[in-house]
Amino acid sequence: MRTIEVMDTTLRDGEQTTGVSFNDAEKLAIARLLLEEVKVDRIEVASARVSDGELKAVKRLTKWAESHNCLERIEVLGFVDNNISLAWIQEAGGKVLNLLTKGSLKHLTGQLRKTKEQHLEDIEKVIIEAGKRGITVNVYLEDWSNGMLNSPEYVEYMVNGLSRTSVGRIMLPDTLGILNPDQTYAFCKSMTDKFPDVHFDYHSHNDYDLAVANVYYAIKAGVKGIHTTVNGLGERAGNAPLASIIGVMNDHLKVKTQIEESKLTKISSMVETFSGVRIPANKPLTGENVFTQCSGVHADGDNKDNLYFNNLLPERFGRVRRYALGKTSGKANIKKNLEDLGIELGPEDMKKVTKRVIELGDKKENVTPEDLPYIISDVLKTEQVVKRIKLKNYHLSLVQGLKPVATVSLQINKETYNETSVGDGQYDAFMKALWLIYEKLGKEHPVLSDYEVSILREEKQMLW
Repeated sequence: MRTIEVMDTTLRDGEQTTGVSFNDAEKLAIARLLLEEVKVDRIEVASARVSDGELKAVKRLTKWAESHNCLERIEVLGFVDNNISLAWIQEAGGKVLNLLTKGSLKHLTGQLRKTKEQHLEDIEKVIIEAGKRGITVNVYLEDWSNGMLNSPEYVEYMVNGLSRTSVGRIMLPDTLGILNPDQTYAFCKSMTDKFPDVHFDYHSHNDYDLAVANVYYAIKAGVKGIHTTVNGLGERAGNAPLASIIGVMNDHLKVKTQIEESKLTKISSMVETFSGVRIPANKPLTGENVFTQCSGVHADGDNKDNLYFNNLLPERFGRVRRYALGKTSGKANIKKNLEDLGIELGPEDMKKVTKRVIELGDKKENVTPEDLPYIISDVLKTEQVVKRIKLKNYHLSLVQGLKPVATVSLQINKETYNETSVGDGQYDAFMKALWLIYEKLGKEHPVLSDYEVSILREEKQMLW
Protein backbone atom coordinates (compact mmCIF):
# COMPACT_ATOMS: atom_id res chain seq x y z
CA MET A 1 0.00 0.00 0.00
CA ARG A 2 1.17 3.53 -0.81
CA THR A 3 1.49 5.84 2.17
CA ILE A 4 0.05 9.33 1.73
CA GLU A 5 1.09 12.23 3.94
CA VAL A 6 -1.68 14.43 5.30
CA MET A 7 -0.83 18.05 6.01
CA ASP A 8 -3.67 19.95 7.69
CA THR A 9 -3.72 23.73 7.25
CA THR A 10 -6.77 24.61 9.37
CA LEU A 11 -4.70 26.97 11.51
CA ARG A 12 -3.30 28.85 8.48
CA ASP A 13 -5.40 28.53 5.33
CA GLY A 14 -8.52 27.60 7.30
CA GLU A 15 -8.15 30.75 9.38
CA GLN A 16 -8.56 32.76 6.17
CA THR A 17 -12.27 31.92 6.33
CA THR A 18 -14.19 35.17 6.64
CA GLY A 19 -14.75 35.98 10.31
CA VAL A 20 -12.52 33.19 11.68
CA SER A 21 -9.63 33.96 14.01
CA PHE A 22 -8.16 31.53 16.53
CA ASN A 23 -6.40 32.80 19.63
CA ASP A 24 -3.20 31.18 20.88
CA ALA A 25 -4.98 28.87 23.35
CA GLU A 26 -7.40 27.69 20.65
CA LYS A 27 -4.56 27.13 18.18
CA LEU A 28 -2.70 25.03 20.73
CA ALA A 29 -5.77 22.95 21.54
CA ILE A 30 -6.47 22.27 17.86
CA ALA A 31 -2.81 21.54 17.12
CA ARG A 32 -2.51 19.07 20.00
CA LEU A 33 -5.64 17.20 18.97
CA LEU A 34 -4.59 17.07 15.31
CA LEU A 35 -1.09 15.81 16.05
CA GLU A 36 -1.62 13.60 19.12
CA GLU A 37 -5.05 12.08 18.59
CA VAL A 38 -6.05 12.52 14.93
CA LYS A 39 -2.41 11.87 14.02
CA VAL A 40 -2.06 14.01 10.89
CA ASP A 41 1.52 14.00 9.64
CA ARG A 42 2.05 17.78 9.61
CA ILE A 43 0.18 20.98 10.37
CA GLU A 44 0.55 24.46 8.92
CA VAL A 45 -0.13 26.87 11.75
CA ALA A 46 0.35 30.47 10.59
CA SER A 47 1.61 32.99 8.07
CA ALA A 48 4.79 34.85 8.98
CA ARG A 49 4.62 38.59 9.68
CA VAL A 50 0.83 38.66 10.13
CA SER A 51 0.62 40.14 13.64
CA ASP A 52 2.11 40.18 17.12
CA GLY A 53 -0.70 37.90 18.24
CA GLU A 54 0.22 35.39 15.55
CA LEU A 55 3.87 35.48 16.66
CA LYS A 56 2.80 34.83 20.25
CA ALA A 57 0.61 31.91 19.13
CA VAL A 58 3.38 30.29 17.08
CA LYS A 59 5.87 30.69 19.95
CA ARG A 60 3.44 28.88 22.24
CA LEU A 61 2.92 26.13 19.67
CA THR A 62 6.61 25.58 18.96
CA LYS A 63 7.45 25.50 22.65
CA TRP A 64 4.85 22.78 23.20
CA ALA A 65 5.93 20.90 20.06
CA GLU A 66 9.59 20.93 21.08
CA SER A 67 8.72 19.43 24.47
CA HIS A 68 6.70 16.72 22.71
CA ASN A 69 9.30 15.90 20.03
CA CYS A 70 7.17 17.04 17.10
CA LEU A 71 8.65 20.42 16.19
CA GLU A 72 9.44 19.23 12.64
CA ARG A 73 5.70 18.66 12.10
CA ILE A 74 4.89 22.36 12.65
CA GLU A 75 5.06 24.50 9.48
CA VAL A 76 4.73 28.24 8.83
CA LEU A 77 3.98 29.99 5.54
CA GLY A 78 6.61 32.55 4.54
CA PHE A 79 7.57 34.74 1.61
CA VAL A 80 10.50 35.64 -0.67
CA ASP A 81 11.13 38.88 1.21
CA ASN A 82 14.85 39.35 1.85
CA ASN A 83 14.76 36.89 4.76
CA ILE A 84 12.21 38.83 6.82
CA SER A 85 9.96 35.74 7.00
CA LEU A 86 12.92 33.57 7.92
CA ALA A 87 13.81 35.87 10.81
CA TRP A 88 10.16 35.86 11.98
CA ILE A 89 9.96 32.06 11.92
CA GLN A 90 13.29 31.74 13.69
CA GLU A 91 12.13 34.11 16.44
CA ALA A 92 8.92 32.07 16.76
CA GLY A 93 10.94 28.89 17.24
CA GLY A 94 9.84 27.30 13.96
CA LYS A 95 11.88 24.79 11.99
CA VAL A 96 9.89 24.47 8.75
CA LEU A 97 9.19 27.22 6.20
CA ASN A 98 6.54 26.73 3.53
CA LEU A 99 7.82 29.27 1.00
CA LEU A 100 5.21 30.95 -1.20
CA THR A 101 6.51 31.34 -4.76
CA LYS A 102 4.90 32.00 -8.12
CA GLY A 103 3.52 28.98 -9.96
CA SER A 104 2.19 30.80 -13.03
CA LEU A 105 3.83 33.18 -15.46
CA LYS A 106 0.89 35.55 -15.09
CA HIS A 107 1.46 35.88 -11.35
CA LEU A 108 5.20 36.27 -11.85
CA THR A 109 5.00 39.06 -14.41
CA GLY A 110 1.87 40.74 -13.07
CA GLN A 111 2.81 40.80 -9.39
CA LEU A 112 6.60 40.50 -9.08
CA ARG A 113 7.55 42.09 -12.42
CA LYS A 114 10.54 39.72 -12.64
CA THR A 115 11.87 37.10 -15.02
CA LYS A 116 11.68 33.42 -14.18
CA GLU A 117 15.46 33.34 -13.81
CA GLN A 118 15.39 36.19 -11.30
CA HIS A 119 12.59 34.59 -9.31
CA LEU A 120 14.32 31.21 -9.12
CA GLU A 121 17.55 32.91 -8.06
CA ASP A 122 15.71 34.76 -5.26
CA ILE A 123 14.16 31.49 -4.08
CA GLU A 124 17.51 29.73 -4.04
CA LYS A 125 18.92 32.49 -1.83
CA VAL A 126 16.13 31.94 0.71
CA ILE A 127 16.74 28.17 0.68
CA ILE A 128 20.46 28.65 1.31
CA GLU A 129 19.87 31.13 4.13
CA ALA A 130 17.23 28.85 5.70
CA GLY A 131 19.77 26.02 5.75
CA LYS A 132 22.20 28.24 7.64
CA ARG A 133 19.49 28.93 10.23
CA GLY A 134 18.56 25.26 10.58
CA ILE A 135 15.19 25.71 8.88
CA THR A 136 13.79 23.21 6.36
CA VAL A 137 12.03 24.61 3.27
CA ASN A 138 9.01 23.35 1.34
CA VAL A 139 7.86 25.39 -1.67
CA TYR A 140 4.33 26.40 -2.69
CA LEU A 141 3.92 27.13 -6.42
CA GLU A 142 1.08 29.61 -6.00
CA ASP A 143 -1.48 29.55 -8.85
CA TRP A 144 0.08 26.32 -10.16
CA SER A 145 -3.25 25.27 -11.72
CA ASN A 146 -3.37 28.38 -13.93
CA GLY A 147 0.30 27.87 -14.63
CA MET A 148 -0.38 24.39 -16.00
CA LEU A 149 -3.29 25.69 -18.05
CA ASN A 150 -1.57 28.73 -19.55
CA SER A 151 2.20 28.49 -19.06
CA PRO A 152 3.24 24.84 -18.52
CA GLU A 153 6.77 25.50 -19.75
CA TYR A 154 7.21 28.04 -16.96
CA VAL A 155 6.01 25.51 -14.36
CA GLU A 156 8.40 22.89 -15.71
CA TYR A 157 11.27 25.39 -15.55
CA MET A 158 10.51 26.19 -11.90
CA VAL A 159 10.09 22.57 -10.81
CA ASN A 160 13.25 21.55 -12.63
CA GLY A 161 15.20 24.30 -10.87
CA LEU A 162 13.68 23.61 -7.45
CA SER A 163 14.27 19.87 -7.73
CA ARG A 164 18.00 20.57 -7.76
CA THR A 165 17.87 22.38 -4.41
CA SER A 166 17.42 21.03 -0.90
CA VAL A 167 13.66 21.68 -0.74
CA GLY A 168 11.75 18.92 1.04
CA ARG A 169 8.49 19.14 -0.87
CA ILE A 170 7.07 21.00 -3.86
CA MET A 171 3.42 21.84 -3.22
CA LEU A 172 0.96 22.18 -6.09
CA PRO A 173 -1.98 24.46 -5.23
CA ASP A 174 -5.18 24.85 -7.19
CA THR A 175 -5.20 28.33 -5.66
CA LEU A 176 -8.44 29.53 -7.26
CA GLY A 177 -10.24 26.19 -7.26
CA ILE A 178 -10.53 26.09 -11.06
CA LEU A 179 -9.56 22.51 -11.90
CA ASN A 180 -11.79 19.55 -12.63
CA PRO A 181 -10.77 15.94 -11.89
CA ASP A 182 -9.55 15.23 -15.44
CA GLN A 183 -7.29 18.29 -15.42
CA THR A 184 -6.05 17.51 -11.92
CA TYR A 185 -5.07 13.99 -12.96
CA ALA A 186 -3.38 15.12 -16.17
CA PHE A 187 -1.42 17.95 -14.54
CA CYS A 188 -0.33 15.97 -11.47
CA LYS A 189 0.63 13.00 -13.66
CA SER A 190 2.77 15.31 -15.77
CA MET A 191 4.63 16.38 -12.62
CA THR A 192 5.12 12.89 -11.17
CA ASP A 193 6.18 11.40 -14.51
CA LYS A 194 8.73 14.12 -15.31
CA PHE A 195 10.07 14.39 -11.75
CA PRO A 196 9.64 10.94 -10.15
CA ASP A 197 12.04 11.67 -7.28
CA VAL A 198 10.26 14.83 -6.12
CA HIS A 199 7.82 14.73 -3.21
CA PHE A 200 4.73 16.55 -4.51
CA ASP A 201 1.86 17.73 -2.28
CA TYR A 202 -1.52 18.67 -3.77
CA HIS A 203 -3.48 21.59 -2.28
CA SER A 204 -7.09 21.94 -3.48
CA HIS A 205 -9.78 24.60 -3.14
CA ASN A 206 -13.50 23.94 -3.40
CA ASP A 207 -14.88 26.72 -5.62
CA TYR A 208 -16.62 24.24 -7.97
CA ASP A 209 -17.34 21.76 -5.16
CA LEU A 210 -14.68 19.47 -6.67
CA ALA A 211 -11.98 19.63 -3.99
CA VAL A 212 -12.48 16.06 -2.74
CA ALA A 213 -12.76 14.65 -6.27
CA ASN A 214 -9.62 16.52 -7.30
CA VAL A 215 -7.68 15.12 -4.34
CA TYR A 216 -8.83 11.65 -5.35
CA TYR A 217 -7.36 12.09 -8.84
CA ALA A 218 -4.20 13.78 -7.59
CA ILE A 219 -3.46 10.72 -5.47
CA LYS A 220 -4.20 8.42 -8.39
CA ALA A 221 -1.72 10.49 -10.42
CA GLY A 222 1.01 9.76 -7.89
CA VAL A 223 1.33 12.72 -5.53
CA LYS A 224 2.72 11.79 -2.14
CA GLY A 225 0.94 14.31 0.08
CA ILE A 226 -2.36 16.16 0.27
CA HIS A 227 -3.55 19.22 2.18
CA THR A 228 -6.82 19.48 4.12
CA THR A 229 -8.65 21.66 6.60
CA VAL A 230 -11.05 20.57 9.33
CA ASN A 231 -14.65 21.06 8.19
CA GLY A 232 -13.36 22.39 4.86
CA LEU A 233 -12.55 25.86 6.25
CA GLY A 234 -10.72 28.23 3.93
CA GLU A 235 -11.07 31.23 1.67
CA ARG A 236 -14.18 31.55 -0.49
CA ALA A 237 -15.69 28.04 -0.75
CA GLY A 238 -12.97 26.54 1.45
CA ASN A 239 -10.52 23.65 1.13
CA ALA A 240 -10.77 19.87 0.97
CA PRO A 241 -12.36 18.68 4.26
CA LEU A 242 -10.16 16.40 6.35
CA ALA A 243 -12.89 13.87 7.25
CA SER A 244 -14.15 13.47 3.69
CA ILE A 245 -10.63 13.01 2.32
CA ILE A 246 -9.84 10.31 4.88
CA GLY A 247 -13.04 8.43 4.06
CA VAL A 248 -12.25 8.51 0.33
CA MET A 249 -8.61 7.48 0.81
CA ASN A 250 -9.46 4.57 3.11
CA ASP A 251 -12.43 3.18 1.19
CA HIS A 252 -11.83 4.04 -2.47
CA LEU A 253 -8.11 4.53 -2.94
CA LYS A 254 -6.94 1.93 -0.41
CA VAL A 255 -3.89 4.01 0.48
CA LYS A 256 -2.30 4.09 3.89
CA THR A 257 -2.41 7.04 6.31
CA GLN A 258 -1.71 7.48 10.00
CA ILE A 259 -5.11 9.09 10.67
CA GLU A 260 -7.31 7.88 13.54
CA GLU A 261 -10.80 7.94 12.03
CA SER A 262 -12.53 7.71 15.42
CA LYS A 263 -11.13 11.14 16.39
CA LEU A 264 -12.45 13.01 13.33
CA THR A 265 -15.79 13.88 14.94
CA LYS A 266 -13.99 15.23 18.00
CA ILE A 267 -11.70 17.56 16.04
CA SER A 268 -14.60 18.61 13.83
CA SER A 269 -16.68 19.64 16.87
CA MET A 270 -13.76 21.50 18.44
CA VAL A 271 -13.08 23.53 15.29
CA GLU A 272 -16.79 24.24 14.88
CA THR A 273 -16.88 25.66 18.41
CA PHE A 274 -13.71 27.73 18.11
CA SER A 275 -14.40 29.03 14.60
CA GLY A 276 -18.08 29.78 15.06
CA VAL A 277 -18.73 28.28 11.61
CA ARG A 278 -21.52 25.74 11.98
CA ILE A 279 -21.21 22.36 10.30
CA PRO A 280 -24.10 21.82 7.84
CA ALA A 281 -26.37 19.05 9.09
CA ASN A 282 -25.84 17.07 5.88
CA LYS A 283 -22.05 17.50 5.66
CA PRO A 284 -20.52 14.08 4.92
CA LEU A 285 -19.18 12.19 7.94
CA THR A 286 -19.36 15.07 10.42
CA GLY A 287 -22.85 16.55 9.87
CA GLU A 288 -25.54 15.97 12.48
CA ASN A 289 -27.85 14.06 10.11
CA VAL A 290 -25.46 11.96 8.02
CA PHE A 291 -25.90 8.80 10.08
CA THR A 292 -29.64 9.24 10.52
CA GLN A 293 -32.14 7.24 8.47
CA CYS A 294 -35.45 9.03 7.90
CA SER A 295 -37.34 6.68 5.61
CA GLY A 296 -39.36 3.91 7.19
CA VAL A 297 -38.39 1.65 4.26
CA HIS A 298 -34.71 2.11 5.15
CA ALA A 299 -35.28 1.33 8.81
CA ASP A 300 -37.23 -1.79 7.85
CA GLY A 301 -34.38 -2.93 5.58
CA ASP A 302 -31.85 -2.36 8.36
CA ASN A 303 -34.03 -4.31 10.78
CA LYS A 304 -34.14 -7.29 8.45
CA ASP A 305 -30.59 -7.43 7.09
CA ASN A 306 -28.76 -4.09 7.39
CA LEU A 307 -29.77 -3.46 3.78
CA TYR A 308 -29.15 0.30 3.92
CA PHE A 309 -25.70 0.22 5.49
CA ASN A 310 -22.58 1.21 3.51
CA ASN A 311 -18.90 1.11 4.40
CA LEU A 312 -19.17 4.44 6.21
CA LEU A 313 -20.27 2.87 9.46
CA PRO A 314 -20.83 5.58 12.09
CA GLU A 315 -18.81 3.70 14.70
CA ARG A 316 -15.68 4.27 12.60
CA PHE A 317 -16.02 7.99 13.28
CA GLY A 318 -17.16 7.88 16.90
CA ARG A 319 -20.84 8.18 15.93
CA VAL A 320 -23.99 6.02 16.20
CA ARG A 321 -26.75 5.32 13.68
CA ARG A 322 -30.10 6.95 14.41
CA TYR A 323 -33.59 6.64 13.00
CA ALA A 324 -35.50 9.89 12.63
CA LEU A 325 -39.13 10.36 13.64
CA GLY A 326 -41.41 12.30 11.30
CA LYS A 327 -43.92 12.02 8.49
CA THR A 328 -41.76 9.59 6.50
CA SER A 329 -41.30 7.34 9.53
CA GLY A 330 -42.72 3.85 9.55
CA LYS A 331 -43.16 1.27 12.25
CA ALA A 332 -39.55 0.21 11.79
CA ASN A 333 -38.21 3.69 12.70
CA ILE A 334 -40.32 3.79 15.82
CA LYS A 335 -39.43 0.21 16.74
CA LYS A 336 -35.71 1.04 16.51
CA ASN A 337 -36.15 4.02 18.84
CA LEU A 338 -38.35 2.08 21.28
CA GLU A 339 -35.72 -0.64 21.47
CA ASP A 340 -33.17 1.96 22.58
CA LEU A 341 -35.63 3.11 25.26
CA GLY A 342 -36.41 -0.45 26.40
CA ILE A 343 -40.09 -0.17 25.45
CA GLU A 344 -42.05 -2.90 23.65
CA LEU A 345 -45.48 -2.39 22.07
CA GLY A 346 -47.98 -4.78 20.51
CA PRO A 347 -48.95 -4.49 16.81
CA GLU A 348 -52.13 -2.46 17.38
CA ASP A 349 -50.47 -0.07 19.81
CA MET A 350 -47.58 0.36 17.39
CA LYS A 351 -50.02 1.38 14.62
CA LYS A 352 -51.57 4.04 16.85
CA VAL A 353 -48.21 5.48 17.88
CA THR A 354 -46.95 5.45 14.28
CA LYS A 355 -50.05 7.32 13.13
CA ARG A 356 -49.54 10.02 15.78
CA VAL A 357 -45.84 10.47 14.91
CA ILE A 358 -46.75 10.91 11.23
CA GLU A 359 -49.48 13.43 12.13
CA LEU A 360 -46.96 15.47 14.13
CA GLY A 361 -44.47 15.29 11.27
CA ASP A 362 -47.09 16.62 8.84
CA LYS A 363 -47.42 19.65 11.12
CA LYS A 364 -43.62 20.13 10.94
CA GLU A 365 -43.30 19.21 14.61
CA ASN A 366 -39.84 18.02 15.62
CA VAL A 367 -40.31 14.58 17.20
CA THR A 368 -37.41 13.20 19.23
CA PRO A 369 -36.91 9.75 20.77
CA GLU A 370 -37.39 11.35 24.17
CA ASP A 371 -40.92 12.36 23.11
CA LEU A 372 -42.01 8.77 22.50
CA PRO A 373 -43.01 7.85 26.08
CA TYR A 374 -45.28 10.91 26.22
CA ILE A 375 -46.77 10.14 22.81
CA ILE A 376 -47.42 6.57 23.93
CA SER A 377 -49.03 7.80 27.13
CA ASP A 378 -51.28 10.20 25.21
CA VAL A 379 -52.24 7.85 22.38
CA LEU A 380 -52.84 4.80 24.53
CA LYS A 381 -54.58 6.82 27.26
CA THR A 382 -52.23 5.50 29.89
CA GLU A 383 -53.49 6.29 33.39
CA GLN A 384 -51.52 8.97 35.10
CA VAL A 385 -49.66 8.06 38.27
CA VAL A 386 -51.66 9.25 41.26
CA LYS A 387 -49.75 11.91 43.16
CA ARG A 388 -49.86 10.66 46.75
CA ILE A 389 -47.69 13.47 48.08
CA LYS A 390 -48.04 17.20 47.46
CA LEU A 391 -46.21 20.15 49.01
CA LYS A 392 -49.01 22.53 49.98
CA ASN A 393 -46.98 25.35 51.51
CA TYR A 394 -43.84 26.25 53.38
CA HIS A 395 -42.42 29.22 55.27
CA LEU A 396 -38.76 30.07 55.84
CA SER A 397 -37.56 32.64 58.34
CA LEU A 398 -34.07 33.99 58.91
CA VAL A 399 -33.23 36.34 61.77
CA GLN A 400 -29.77 37.72 62.56
CA GLY A 401 -28.15 35.80 65.40
CA LEU A 402 -30.63 32.91 65.25
CA LYS A 403 -30.71 29.67 63.27
CA PRO A 404 -33.07 29.56 60.27
CA VAL A 405 -36.55 28.11 60.86
CA ALA A 406 -38.73 26.28 58.34
CA THR A 407 -42.41 25.31 58.56
CA VAL A 408 -43.62 22.78 56.01
CA SER A 409 -47.19 21.79 55.09
CA LEU A 410 -47.38 18.46 53.25
CA GLN A 411 -50.47 16.67 51.90
CA ILE A 412 -50.22 12.88 51.90
CA ASN A 413 -53.19 10.79 50.70
CA LYS A 414 -55.43 13.88 51.03
CA GLU A 415 -54.44 14.45 54.69
CA THR A 416 -52.35 17.48 55.65
CA TYR A 417 -49.35 17.37 58.00
CA ASN A 418 -47.36 20.29 59.38
CA GLU A 419 -43.96 20.38 61.03
CA THR A 420 -41.42 23.04 62.03
CA SER A 421 -37.67 22.66 62.44
CA VAL A 422 -34.50 24.69 62.79
CA GLY A 423 -31.37 24.03 60.75
CA ASP A 424 -27.86 25.20 59.90
CA GLY A 425 -29.30 26.87 56.81
CA GLN A 426 -32.69 27.44 55.23
CA TYR A 427 -32.41 24.33 53.07
CA ASP A 428 -31.30 22.27 56.09
CA ALA A 429 -34.22 23.54 58.13
CA PHE A 430 -36.68 22.77 55.32
CA MET A 431 -35.37 19.20 54.87
CA LYS A 432 -35.45 18.52 58.64
CA ALA A 433 -39.09 19.62 58.81
CA LEU A 434 -39.90 17.39 55.87
CA TRP A 435 -38.20 14.37 57.41
CA LEU A 436 -39.99 14.97 60.73
CA ILE A 437 -43.27 14.47 58.88
CA TYR A 438 -42.09 11.25 57.25
CA GLU A 439 -40.64 9.83 60.48
CA LYS A 440 -43.80 10.66 62.40
CA LEU A 441 -45.95 9.01 59.77
CA GLY A 442 -43.74 5.95 59.75
CA LYS A 443 -44.34 5.51 63.49
CA GLU A 444 -47.99 6.48 63.79
CA HIS A 445 -49.63 5.51 60.50
CA PRO A 446 -49.15 2.76 57.89
CA VAL A 447 -48.64 5.37 55.13
CA LEU A 448 -45.00 4.31 54.76
CA SER A 449 -43.59 0.84 55.36
CA ASP A 450 -40.73 0.27 57.80
CA TYR A 451 -38.51 -0.43 54.81
CA GLU A 452 -39.47 2.88 53.17
CA VAL A 453 -38.78 4.76 56.39
CA SER A 454 -35.36 3.11 56.75
CA ILE A 455 -34.47 4.05 53.18
CA LEU A 456 -35.57 7.64 53.81
CA ARG A 457 -33.42 7.79 56.92
CA GLU A 458 -30.38 6.55 55.02
CA GLU A 459 -30.98 9.17 52.33
CA LYS A 460 -31.34 11.82 55.03
CA GLN A 461 -27.98 10.90 56.52
CA MET A 462 -26.37 11.11 53.05
CA LEU A 463 -27.88 14.54 52.47
CA TRP A 464 -26.73 15.83 55.85
